[in-house]
Amino acid sequence: MDAVDRVSPAGAGTAGVEPAGAGEARAGRGSRVVGLALACHPGPALAVTALACALALGSGLGGPRSALVTAAVLTGQLSVGWCNDAYDARRDADAGRRGKPAADGTVGARAVWVAAGVAFALCVPLSLACGVLAGTVHLAAVAAAWLYNLRLKATALSWLPYVAGFGALPATVALSVPGGPWPRWWTVTAGALLGFAAHLADTLPDIAADRAAGIRGLPHRLGDRGTRLLLPVPLLGATAVLA
Repeated sequence: MDAVDRVSPAGAGTAGVEPAGAGEARAGRGSRVVGLALACHPGPALAVTALACALALGSGLGGPRSALVTAAVLTGQLSVGWCNDAYDARRDADAGRRGKPAADGTVGARAVWVAAGVAFALCVPLSLACGVLAGTVHLAAVAAAWLYNLRLKATALSWLPYVAGFGALPATVALSVPGGPWPRWWTVTAGALLGFAAHLADTLPDIAADRAAGIRGLPHRLGDRGTRLLLPVPLLGATAVLA
């Protein structure tokens, strides 16, 4: 018998052993973090943020100020995405939609609401740091997106927050430039038209399920065929304006 075998007091040899359930708890926390990340609608959030970053860099804002604009847009997008999933959690669960962490129990709706509130709280000072006027325009766009989630999605004005949000993006970047020059009309118009198209494209796959849940936004009133026919119009309009 060696020294290791002889020394075996009560509790010895348990220092490196995890308590029962510790692994499961850690895995649960990890899945909740992943669920929270997925609940923010990461694809659209990152796409809009990347567009804002590109516009900021292209406008000559410089690295630090471009980073500030990008951070403001990112926090706004996160707040909107989390608000959407938290508010729709019960409806998504009833519809059996996949890929909705707040609806399938991966993360609680209350936690998603808290994340949305924190993101919006960060968005306010970050937006205003870009300039009072630029920040006000951006916060108005974020507020319109929240209003879409909470009310306008189910009305004939469902398109309005998308138009306001996409139109406000180049305006926010332009107003963030020192001296606050007014944005060019064609950038705001093209952005608004792209926002209208984004609303139609984003809603198109879910028209039937949304209708069953009682949502009657503009695409739902137009129907699948009407939405598909209308979708190219704002895209062509934006292209014409830019050209």
